[in-house]
Amino acid sequence: MGEGITKMVACVVTGSRWAQAVLGLLAIPAIVASCANMPQLGERSAQTGESPKADRLSQPAPQHPLAYYHFLLGYQAELAKDSERAIAEYLKALRRDPASTFLKARLAALYFGRGNVADALRFADLVADADIREIDTLVQLATIYAGAGKTEQALTMHDRAIALDPQASRPYFAKGELLMSLKRFEEAERAFTRNIELSEDNPFGHFYLGRIGIETKRFEWAIEHLTQTVRLRPTFEPAHVALASAYESRQDRAGAIKVLHEYLGHVNSRSTGVRQRLIKLLLREKAYTEALALLEKTLEGNPHDVDTRLRISLIYGELKEFPKAITLLKGILATRPNEVRVRDYLGLMYEESKDYEQAIKTYKANVTRQPTYYDGHVHLGFLLYRLKQYAEAIPPLAQAVTLNPKKADGHLLLGLTYLRVEEYQQALEVFQEGVRQNPSNPDLHFNLGTAYDKLDHLDGVVQAMETVLRLDPKHADALNYLGYTYADRGIHIEEAIALTQRAVSLKPNNGYYVDSLGWAFFKMGRLNEALGEIKRALSLVDNDPVIYEHLGEIYFERQALEEAVDAWSRSLELDPHNIKLIERVRERDVRHPVLQERLRQATRDIAEQAPPQPTTP
Repeated sequence: MGEGITKMVACVVTGSRWAQAVLGLLAIPAIVASCANMPQLGERSAQTGESPKADRLSQPAPQHPLAYYHFLLGYQAELAKDSERAIAEYLKALRRDPASTFLKARLAALYFGRGNVADALRFADLVADADIREIDTLVQLATIYAGAGKTEQALTMHDRAIALDPQASRPYFAKGELLMSLKRFEEAERAFTRNIELSEDNPFGHFYLGRIGIETKRFEWAIEHLTQTVRLRPTFEPAHVALASAYESRQDRAGAIKVLHEYLGHVNSRSTGVRQRLIKLLLREKAYTEALALLEKTLEGNPHDVDTRLRISLIYGELKEFPKAITLLKGILATRPNEVRVRDYLGLMYEESKDYEQAIKTYKANVTRQPTYYDGHVHLGFLLYRLKQYAEAIPPLAQAVTLNPKKADGHLLLGLTYLRVEEYQQALEVFQEGVRQNPSNPDLHFNLGTAYDKLDHLDGVVQAMETVLRLDPKHADALNYLGYTYADRGIHIEEAIALTQRAVSLKPNNGYYVDSLGWAFFKMGRLNEALGEIKRALSLVDNDPVIYEHLGEIYFERQALEEAVDAWSRSLELDPHNIKLIERVRERDVRHPVLQERLRQATRDIAEQAPPQPTTP
């Protein structure tokens, strides 16, 4: 480019009196020297691995003397990073030399750099059909078209650049980047492969091939190329991160951890991004001690980092070192009392250490300090629910539902709490609203069905459970619930067996599901199969009164009175308030002394716990 400027200066000197006047300006060594190293439109990316060629020049600079003068002023503005002034000077030059492809291309690049895609595209269109002999110009035009969403025109520019010099690696790389962004991975792979063939030591072609491997789930292939990237460019952090991701994607967390460890140990120990990624992997692997060491190192650089201190406290929690976690969290709150999230974790630590009084106090402090804090209300309500303080749990859970009606967990917890206090209509209404807000949530539909069951609304139960199974055909609880509902009522027995069999196949060691299947067999009269299933249910759950009640029914039907009496007695021992069983045994007039005594005892227990009747004056 320097030789071209020298010739142009000579042309100006001999061709114009005006040029004589500005000869001093053109001859200033700084300008001539800077033009000798002038960057062409869209400089070659270091990522292509292609060495610059001395004999490849950009499009000719403007020929008109005044045009050339404004071009030089524009270029000086570019060097000063004053793109607005550069554009103004180039536009002046273009008015003197309106046919200059060179000026139009530079204007397109400058407008694009300023984010003015419309004007960049306008000038790009003016030169796109010209006989451009400069690869970098074509690649820059492709970049502009891609930025404007005109991908086919962009690919055309890339293909023209490749045709101009099939041995140049950069156009293949640039084309591959565009195809990669379009998720046209097969075509992108061909472009990057050719780029590597032309530039074997280019790490970035391997990097993109590795990323394609991850996208297309060819993890071994991805690891091969990303390992090559790391070998060629050890300091390129994204390659190490991508390599760890490839190992992680093939379920090799140990391999991912090793990659990140090596980067921190041998390349850049200060990389917070890599350290944070490594910490997450270590936490997933439950390598808490190692993760703790890295977090403490992070804290050395930023001792006031709340997130890091919070994660350290949670690791202490995972290690069951609750006092340490509590001390750390209280320390954060001493200086930042408005951190409700931190106080929320403090409540959790108290809860985990079974200091429920402090946990409740902490959760209440959060919702008092910030009444709109949804999680605070939910966590307070859930703890009270766990402690069977159902009446106290209702207000915070109701507030949570009011604050965020779209959240399913608030409706679930509030509805379950109403069920516990036997306010079935309120529970039904809560679940109905939850379903309205979250129509695709199977758990809300399931609990809606249980509320209908408590209200003895069979159609509602069936409709709710069928909805659950449409949303999740493998929802074992819904299969069991609907199957048992049919069996217990003696309806749709074949379907009851099919439903409970599906539930048992999903969870073969769930004793309650096995009991439901046995009860369905009993209702069909298949007593031997029923007895086998109920006995297996008891081997899985040996303290459930309903299973013993079912066992007694089967034995009674088989006329095995002693075995029936033993089963019913055990059922009443576990649940003395089973009025239905008491009435059923009395109706059958089973005059067995052991059972009669158990019935008398159950009757006394019920009478003692009944509320006192008002006295008549």
